[in-house]
Amino acid sequence: MADETTGKPSIDDVAAVEKLGVAHKQVVDELRKAIVGMEQVIDELMISIFSRGHALLEGVPGLAKTLLISSIAKCLSLTFHRIQFTPDLMPSDITGTEVLQDDPETGKRRFMFDKGPIFSNIILADEINRTPPKTQAALLEAMQENMVSAGGEDFHLDLPFFVLATQNPLEQEGTYPLPEAQLDRFMFKIFVDYPSEAEEIAIMQSVTGAMDADPQPVLSKEEIIGLQDLVRRVPVADHIFKYVARLVRSTRPGEKDTPDFINEWVSWGAGPRACLNLIVGGKARAILRGRFNVAIEDIHALALPTMRHRMGLNFAAQSEGVKTDDVVKRLLEEIPSDEKLYE
Repeated sequence: MADETTGKPSIDDVAAVEKLGVAHKQVVDELRKAIVGMEQVIDELMISIFSRGHALLEGVPGLAKTLLISSIAKCLSLTFHRIQFTPDLMPSDITGTEVLQDDPETGKRRFMFDKGPIFSNIILADEINRTPPKTQAALLEAMQENMVSAGGEDFHLDLPFFVLATQNPLEQEGTYPLPEAQLDRFMFKIFVDYPSEAEEIAIMQSVTGAMDADPQPVLSKEEIIGLQDLVRRVPVADHIFKYVARLVRSTRPGEKDTPDFINEWVSWGAGPRACLNLIVGGKARAILRGRFNVAIEDIHALALPTMRHRMGLNFAAQSEGVKTDDVVKRLLEEIPSDEKLYE
């Protein structure tokens, strides 16, 4: 990101950051043609995409989650596929399967791999907790490796690749909750709340009236990959690294300097992926706002979606009605962020 001689951002990087800022505004403007409200959700999803992360979205049905993701795919010129997770969904229904076909070159029949819906740029894994662990694992393995193995061959997924999994917080009967190790693979867990009264009125007026134009493409695949590379080049000051380490390590019971309320309420804390996601997400958030460095405010803004699914609360916390968001908010208040303390 920085020129080796001056320590300042290169001219090309400055231009790229300015372009990303303009493109981000254009994407949001295009999304407004189909989506009302959801500013924070859109912001966190865009940060996930430019950070090469995946997101878990939680909200009740009917909040336009599918429409939002398909609209983002249109704005970013990306292929989109929605997979409805059900109890009878098989791993091959996601990744693909081998089928017996005639080989036109040899005239003989042989098994050929028929690619599944995961070979798209943006995947909406709808109600991921409704399918058995074996099928969940097939998706999560592809998320981790960016490829699918079949018949002794590796088939690489199209880049950029982004998975958004949804789960319904209300209906838990007949579901298979994601294990902690699999939850950790999602960069963010994003909550989608009900719209405000004004937003709900705007939704009614929009949906029941004349349909607006569809969102139009703003960025190409190649531009998105280039901007993802740009995010990695954003510099991070030493005190930010130290603060993030202190914040994440403070979620773990029994650690040195762990606050008493963590030892009282938390069974296990966030792992190293939380640190990595906070730093990379902070980089993406910074350049989306036209800055060339990560600030404490970026870390604070992303602490909840990054850490809320990476902590386990014990019975004492549950009996008191404490949520992981409550724990993270209290940590942000109690862990000092003054730069001088981390020199």
